[in-house]
Amino acid sequence: MQLDDTDLQLIALLRDNARTPVTELATRLRVSRTTVQKHISKLEQAGIIIGYTVRLKPQAEAHRIRAWMGIAVEGNKTPGVLQALRGEPHVYALHSTNGRWDIVTELRADSLEQFDRVLGRIRLIPGITASETSLLLSTHKV
Repeated sequence: MQLDDTDLQLIALLRDNARTPVTELATRLRVSRTTVQKHISKLEQAGIIIGYTVRLKPQAEAHRIRAWMGIAVEGNKTPGVLQALRGEPHVYALHSTNGRWDIVTELRADSLEQFDRVLGRIRLIPGITASETSLLLSTHKV
C-alpha cells in the first residue's frame, strides 16, 4: 500500500495521541471527518495500524530500569539462545539484527541488584559469545 501525505500526517498525529477525536484530527489535517475515518480504516485493513496502546509514565510502571542488550551468538546456535531468552521473565523484546550483534533484547528490572542477576543469568546461556548492555536513561517521543 502506498501511503500519501494525509496517511503520513495522520500516523504522526495518532502516534502522538491515539485517542485524539476524529473531529480534531480532521481539523488538524484540514480534511473532512469522513476522510479521516476512511484513512484510518484503510490503514487498519492494510495492516499498517495494527492496534492502539496505552503509554504510562515511567514512574507508574514496574520494572523501571530498562536496557538494551546486544548479544553475539556462536555459529548456528541462535535458535537455542532465542528459546532460552524467551524463558527469561525480564526480557521484554527480542530482535534479530545484522551487524555487530546477532540479537538485541530489551531488558527490564525493578532494581540494579535484580538487573545484575538478570545479566548474570543471560551471560550463562550456552551459545552467547559476547554481550554489551546499555541502560536506557530517558525516552523521547517520535
